[in-house]
Amino acid sequence: MRFFFRSKQFKIILSILIVLLSVSVIFAVIGSKMSPGSNIAGSLTAPIRSAVTSVTNLVSDFFDKLEDSNKLMLKNSELEAEIEQLRKNQADYEQMLKENEFYKDYLGIKEANPDFKFAPATLISRDNTDPYRGFVINRGSLDGISAFDPVITEAGLVGYVSEVGLTTAKVTTVLSSEITLGALDNRTNDSGIISGSLETGKNGQTQFKNLSRSCNIAIGDYVVTSGEGIFPKGLLIGTIKHIGNDQYNTSIFANVEPFADIENIRNVMVITEFQGQGNVLSEKDK
Repeated sequence: MRFFFRSKQFKIILSILIVLLSVSVIFAVIGSKMSPGSNIAGSLTAPIRSAVTSVTNLVSDFFDKLEDSNKLMLKNSELEAEIEQLRKNQADYEQMLKENEFYKDYLGIKEANPDFKFAPATLISRDNTDPYRGFVINRGSLDGISAFDPVITEAGLVGYVSEVGLTTAKVTTVLSSEITLGALDNRTNDSGIISGSLETGKNGQTQFKNLSRSCNIAIGDYVVTSGEGIFPKGLLIGTIKHIGNDQYNTSIFANVEPFADIENIRNVMVITEFQGQGNVLSEKDK
C-alpha cells in the first residue's frame, strides 16, 4: 500500500480534494458576507458542497477500506505464522513418534541383554564403490564409538564399525568378505563361520561356511551369532536360503539372507559395550 501514496493517481485525487475544499471555503466566506435572506450563495455553493461531500465520503471510504485491508493483512500474517508453527509442531511430533518407535524396537534387545550399551546413529552416506553396501554414520569416537563395535537394527545384525573419526564412522556390512564371525543354526545349534563374497554380496546375501557334512541345517533356519569374536551371542543374522557343498574341502555352506534390510537402512544402533567383548577372528579361523 505504501506505493499507492507515491502514485500519480493518489496525487491527482489529493489535488482535486484540495481544490474542492478551497472552493468550498471561498464560497462559504462569500456566502457569509451576503444577506441572510439571499439564497444566491447557497445556490452557488450547493453543487460544490455536494461534490466535496461526495469526494470526502469517497476518501473516507477509501481510508476505511485501507485500514480494513491493513487489519486483514496483519491477521493473515498472524494466521500464516500460526500455521507455520503448527506445521513445525506436527513435524516435531512426527519425529518424536519415530524416535519413540525407534527406541521401543530396541527395548526388547536391551531387556534381554542388560549388559549392552547402545549409541543410536543415522546413515549419512553410502560408499558407492563398496559392493557390500558399506556406509557412514553420524557418530564417532566423541560418542563413545570404537573400531569393531557391532552395528544392528531392530531386525538383526548389520555389521561392524571398521573406521572411526571424531564425529563419523564407517560400517562394514555382514555381506562383506572382510567380516568373519562365529555363527550357529538357531534350530540345530550347528556351528560355522559367517563371511561374505562378491558373488553372494551382489545378491544381498552372505555365507555360512565351514559346516560339517553331518550337520542338520535346513533352508528356512535362522542363523545367529555364537558369541565368538567381536559380536555378542544370540544376535539374529538371517535366514538360510541355499545349501551347497564346498568344492575345496569336505564341508558344506549355506547362503544366508540378512534379517536387516541393509539396502534401505536409515537408522542403526551401535553396541559400544557388552560383556565378553572380543576380537576379530584371525585368518586361520576362516
